[in-house]
Amino acid sequence: MPGLKRTPLFDRHLALGARMVPFAGYEMPVFYEGVIGEHKAVRTGSGVFDASHMGVLEIAGPGTHQGLQRLLSNDLDRIGAGEAQYELMTNEQGGIVDDLIVYRRDEESYLVIVNASNCETDVKWLTDRLPQSVDFRDVSDDRALIAVQGPGALKRLGLEPARSFTFAEIELFGVPCICARTGYTGEAGCELVCAADSAVKLWDAILAAGVAPCGLGARDTLRLEACLPLHGQDITPKTDPISAGLGWAVALGKEFTGIERLRQIAAEGPSKRLVPFVMDQPGIPRQGMSIVPYGEVTSGSHSPMLDIGIGMGYVEAKKSEPGSMLTIDVRGRPLWAVVVTKPVYTSSRKYTDKKGEW
Repeated sequence: MPGLKRTPLFDRHLALGARMVPFAGYEMPVFYEGVIGEHKAVRTGSGVFDASHMGVLEIAGPGTHQGLQRLLSNDLDRIGAGEAQYELMTNEQGGIVDDLIVYRRDEESYLVIVNASNCETDVKWLTDRLPQSVDFRDVSDDRALIAVQGPGALKRLGLEPARSFTFAEIELFGVPCICARTGYTGEAGCELVCAADSAVKLWDAILAAGVAPCGLGARDTLRLEACLPLHGQDITPKTDPISAGLGWAVALGKEFTGIERLRQIAAEGPSKRLVPFVMDQPGIPRQGMSIVPYGEVTSGSHSPMLDIGIGMGYVEAKKSEPGSMLTIDVRGRPLWAVVVTKPVYTSSRKYTDKKGEW
């Protein structure tokens, strides 16, 4: 595919028969054997994803901590060395420039993982605003990111359990890497950052351990069942964290870009909220479909585990409580859906029928 980048694992994907598609400027595997099988492998056992398209930034030096504190929504003072935190970068209007994870190495040293499609924007946003004393390095092309997810993931890798959102530098299958207890599926597991030239060795060893290769298709349905937002769809520079249900990642007591607007929204209450829902009639919701009369589906798909349509979308605040009934225009057919609590499904929690009446 002309003009697209390739991850260090590109040849391995082709050898496995993956269907490759353009994604965030890369040629990426959308599936190998099939989305449903790969999805269920993660929910019931373990699956591995090539996430090397993600942006990897190293930020260190005097002023790093306070510089990031002024640009990120969460409170970095809450974490110490070896801990990670989910963060939002917001603009002056409180809109979400990107969501990301920061990993604190020590007092003034951080690893930052950003969305692939936003990497260039994020690099400029950060370098324009961080103090000049900071050493900022975009090492994305020199690193690979491999995510191993599922209730059986750690056992397959021979790793002991650890707290969520912690990380450590380890050697796994002879490859030095950063092992972070984070992920994008709602399941246990880890994300492994290693040198790009070591990626093939690590990938091959993970597959040899019995972990199933999984593509972007399963990654999307898994994160949707877990109600994890996707930037560019569920959250954008025009949507704010409070309305998106991400207020838990906003430290309203500190100063950062957009805080005044976010305090106002928090005090007044948002006019719309992002909610998860399941279809109450046969039909698959898709991004852009109307939630009648004043809402819109931001993400929608078929749930492989529930065998029904599920999605997320913005609705009037008064319709955002679990049990609220929604009408979704599915290709000209008005179909019922019901708002549910998060997550819609993970292996540790099965869907509970709606509360209340029509």
